[in-house]
Amino acid sequence: MQGLVIKSTGSWYEVITQSGETINCRIKGKFRTLDIKTTNPIAVGDQVEIEREPDQNTGIIISLHPRKNYIIRKSVNLSKQAQIIAANLDQAFLIVTLASPRTSLGFIDRFLVTAEAYAIPAKLIFNKLDLFSNEGLDILRQYQEIYEKAGYPCYSVSAIEQTNIDQIRELLKDQVTLVSGHSGVGKSTLINALLPGSKLKTGDISDWSDKGKHTTTFAEMFELPFGGYLIDTPGIRELGVFDIEKQELGRLFPEIRELMGDCKFHNCRHINEPGCAVLRAVEHDEIEPSRYESYLSIYHNNDTRA
Repeated sequence: MQGLVIKSTGSWYEVITQSGETINCRIKGKFRTLDIKTTNPIAVGDQVEIEREPDQNTGIIISLHPRKNYIIRKSVNLSKQAQIIAANLDQAFLIVTLASPRTSLGFIDRFLVTAEAYAIPAKLIFNKLDLFSNEGLDILRQYQEIYEKAGYPCYSVSAIEQTNIDQIRELLKDQVTLVSGHSGVGKSTLINALLPGSKLKTGDISDWSDKGKHTTTFAEMFELPFGGYLIDTPGIRELGVFDIEKQELGRLFPEIRELMGDCKFHNCRHINEPGCAVLRAVEHDEIEPSRYESYLSIYHNNDTRA
C-alpha cells in the first residue's frame, strides 16, 4: 500500500493511504542499518510503501519512494548529527520576528543557504506587525530590502490580528509548504489563522531568555482546504549548515552566484583574491555587508545560534 507520511513522532509515523485511511506505522528494521547520515530515515512528506501488521491497526514502512527534494538541519550541539526536517517540498517559509524573539540575519541566511542547497524556493514572512513602532517599521523595511535585493520575496503579517493573512493563503494554494522559524515567532498562531480548525497549541515568550517556549514537538503535515499541504515544524533555536562543500557555498548566495563568472580566478574563494568580482561588489555596496559576513561565517564553519 502506498501512503504519505503526515506526522513523525520519533519512532512512529502517521501515514495516510491513497484511500484516505490514517495508519500508525513503524519502520522496518533494515532502515536502521542503512548508511544514512541523518537521525531520521523517514520524514514528513515522504511517499512510502507500507504493510499492515497482522491482526493490528498498525503498519510497517517497508520502502521509501525517491524524493523530489528534502531540507535538512544540523544540530549545533551535536555537530555529527543531522535531521531531515521534511521532504518533497514546493517551497519553504521562514517566519521572522524582529523582537520577542529576534531572528538574526545570520540565522536567516543559514536557512536560505540550506533551502538553496536542496533546490527549495524560499520566502520570508515577517510576523508580529501589530507590535511594530514607527522605528520598528523602518528596521523592517531595511531587512526586507536586504532580502528582496538578493531575490527573496518578503511579506509582512500579524498572525494574531490576521493582517495580510489572505496574501499568505494565496501563496500556499496548491503547494506543499514547509513553515519554519525560531520558537516563539508565531508559527502556530499563523497556522491557526490559516486553518481555524487546527487549534495548534501556542506558547508564551520566556521572560528570562526572550526565546519562545517549544509548542510544536514533532513535524506534522496539514491538508489545506483551498488546496495544498502545510508542514509545521518544531521551533529551531540554532541552525547549522550541513554537508555543503566550501567551493560550492558561493553558488548558494544568489547575488554571489551572479558575479562568480566575472572573478579573475575560476576557483576564487571571494575572500582575499585579486580580481574578485564579489569583493568589488561588496566594496561598492552592491552586495549587502551582512550577507557577505554570513558567507564568511559559514565558509569558516562558525555556526551560529539565534
